[in-house]
Amino acid sequence: MAKGWLFKLFLLMLLPPLTFSVSDSEPLLQLKKFFTNSSALNSWVPSSVPCNKQTPWGGLLCHNGVVQGLRLEGMGLSGSIDVDALVEIKGLRSLSVINNSFQGIIPQLNRLGALKALFLSGNQFSGEIPPHFFTNMKSLKKVWLSHNKFIGGIPFSLGQLPHLIELHLENNQFSGYIPAFDHPNLKSINLSNNRLGGEIPISLSNFSANSFAGNPGLCGKILGVNCTKPVQNTAKLVTNQKHVVGKSDKKLPPKIIVALITLGVMMVFVIILAAIRWVKKKKKKGPNGPTTSSEGAIEVQVSVPTAKEEEVNRKRSGSSSRKGSGHVKGGGGAAELVMVNDEKGSFGLTELMKAAAEVLGNGELGFCYKVTMANEVPVAVKRMRDMNALGKDEFDKQVKQFGNLRHPNILTPLAYHYRREEKLLVYQYLPNGCLLYQLHGEHDTSHVGLDWPARLKIVQGIAKGLDYLHMELASLDVPHGNLKSSNVLLGPDNHPFLSDYGFCSLVNTDRVEALFAYKTPDVIQHGNVSPKSDVYCLGVVILEILTGRFPSQYLNDGNRGTDVVQWAESAFAESRQAEMLDPEITSSQNSSLTNMEKLLHIGLLCTQTSVENRLEIKEALRMIEEVQVEEGPPLDISIE
Repeated sequence: MAKGWLFKLFLLMLLPPLTFSVSDSEPLLQLKKFFTNSSALNSWVPSSVPCNKQTPWGGLLCHNGVVQGLRLEGMGLSGSIDVDALVEIKGLRSLSVINNSFQGIIPQLNRLGALKALFLSGNQFSGEIPPHFFTNMKSLKKVWLSHNKFIGGIPFSLGQLPHLIELHLENNQFSGYIPAFDHPNLKSINLSNNRLGGEIPISLSNFSANSFAGNPGLCGKILGVNCTKPVQNTAKLVTNQKHVVGKSDKKLPPKIIVALITLGVMMVFVIILAAIRWVKKKKKKGPNGPTTSSEGAIEVQVSVPTAKEEEVNRKRSGSSSRKGSGHVKGGGGAAELVMVNDEKGSFGLTELMKAAAEVLGNGELGFCYKVTMANEVPVAVKRMRDMNALGKDEFDKQVKQFGNLRHPNILTPLAYHYRREEKLLVYQYLPNGCLLYQLHGEHDTSHVGLDWPARLKIVQGIAKGLDYLHMELASLDVPHGNLKSSNVLLGPDNHPFLSDYGFCSLVNTDRVEALFAYKTPDVIQHGNVSPKSDVYCLGVVILEILTGRFPSQYLNDGNRGTDVVQWAESAFAESRQAEMLDPEITSSQNSSLTNMEKLLHIGLLCTQTSVENRLEIKEALRMIEEVQVEEGPPLDISIE
C-alpha cells in the first residue's frame, strides 16, 4: 500500500512541467491569432504539446517542459502582440521579435514584470515611450529597441533598472538628454543615430564614441567635442517627457532676472542698429540697384580668400583671372563659384552665401543644406571635406564632366566652389527628399507610403540611371561608388534621381572606405573595387525597397539594422521569400506577389558574394525592366 502511494507521489512530482507546458498552449495559440502572415508558426497546433522534446513548437525556448522564452525572429510577422496572452505564460522570461514587421506604439509589455530580456529591434514601432514604462520591470537585463521609429526622450526608468547589462536604442529618433545610467553591471550600450543632445553623462565615459555617433547635438570628452555651456544634471532632467525629477517651482534669483532684462534691451538695440544700417545701404544703392536678403548669412560657412591670396594662387598656377559665364566672382576677393550646368540659371558665391539656409543632414563626408536664393529658388548645397585626391584643374575637369551628364534619372551638379580645405557642390533641390527618408523616416498620418507600382518604378529608374553612368563614366574604377537609398532623391511622382556619383575619383584615398561600394564583399575580401561593386549596391537597394528594412550593410559595424542579403539567401533556400516583402506593398492594390518575388530574386542575384556570379549591369537592367506591376509572362532569372 505504501509503495502504491509512493509511486503516485513520484508521478505527481513528474507531472507539473508537462501540465505547465500544456497550459501554455492556449495562450500561445491566442497570441498566434493576433499575428498576420504567421506561416512560420505552423507547428503551433492545438493537438500537440509546445515543449514536446520530439516535436517542439518553433520559436520556443523551453526548460524542463516549461516555456521560458519566445524567439520569433525574422519570421515576417506583423499584426499585434497580445499582451494578455503573454501574461498567461507564467514562466516567460525572454521575448524576442527581432526583424519582423510590427508597427505602432510599444505594446504594454511592462505588464510582464518577471521578464529578463526584451528584444524588439528591427521592426517599425513608433511614438513615444512613457517615462515610467520600465519602472515595474526590475528584472530586465537586456533591452534592445534599436532600428525602430521611436521618438521623444529616452525613458528615465531605463536608467533605474538595477540589473541592466545591455541597452541598444540605436537608429531611432530619440531626442533630448541622455539620462544617467549609474550601473556597474552595464556592459554594452548603443545610442547612435538618434537626435540626442547635451553632454554625455560621466557614468557612460567608459564606452566608445561609436556608442554615441550620429547625434550631432551631443558633446563631451568621449566625442572630442567641448560642451560650450554647462548642462543640467541629466539624472534630474528628462526632456520631452513632461516629467522632471526634483523641485521645479523655485523662482529665479533677482540677479538673473536683471541680467536677462539687460540682455533683452541690448538685443533690441542691436536689431535697431542693424535695421538702420540696412535701410541706409538700400538707399545708397538706389531703387534700381541690387538688393540683398536681410534674413541672415547662410549657415554654410566658407572661407573666402582675399584678393592677395587669390593673386598668389594665380601666380602659382601661372594663370590669370578667369572670365566667362561659367565663373562668377564672389564677395571678399576673387573667390568664384564655377557654374557647370546653367539650366536652372546662374548665380554667384556672394548671392549663395547671403541666402537663407537650413541643414538637411550630414554624412561621413560632409553636410547638406537647403539654400533659398534671393529669387526664392531653392538649391541643395553639399559642403564636402576630404576631397583632395585631385588638384584644382583635375577637379574642375571631373566636375564639369558630371555637369555635362544628361539622363532622366541622373541629378547633375549645377555649380561648385573649390577650396583646399573644403568644396561646395550645388544641386537642384528636390522637396520630396531621399528614398531613405521615404522608407524609414518619421511621417505624419497624412503621409502616403510607397506602394508596389511606385517602388517598382523607383527600382527601374535607379537601374537605368546606373547603366547610364556605367557608360558615361566607364573610365572610373567604379562609376557611381556610393549607391544607397540616401543618395536616391525623389522628384514629383516619386521619379528617382541618382546623386553623389563619381566621388571615388575625388575623395582622399584614406577616406574612400566611406563610400558604400568600398564596403562590398569583393573589396573587403580581396581589395578589388569594380563596376560590379555598384551592382552589389544596387541589389542591396532593391532588397531594402521591397522589404522596407534598413540594411545593416550601410553601417560600419554591421551589427545594426537587418542583413537583407543573408535574409534573402536563407529565405530563397527555404522557399520563404514571400515573408520578406513589406506588408505595405503586399496589401496594396495592383499587388503581384509573383512579380515582387521576381524582383527580390534579381536583388539576390545582384548581391552574390562571388563577382563572377554577380549580374552585369546590362543584364540586371534587362531583367528589372521585364518585371511588371501586374502578372505577366515568366521571367528568366537563371544565371548562366
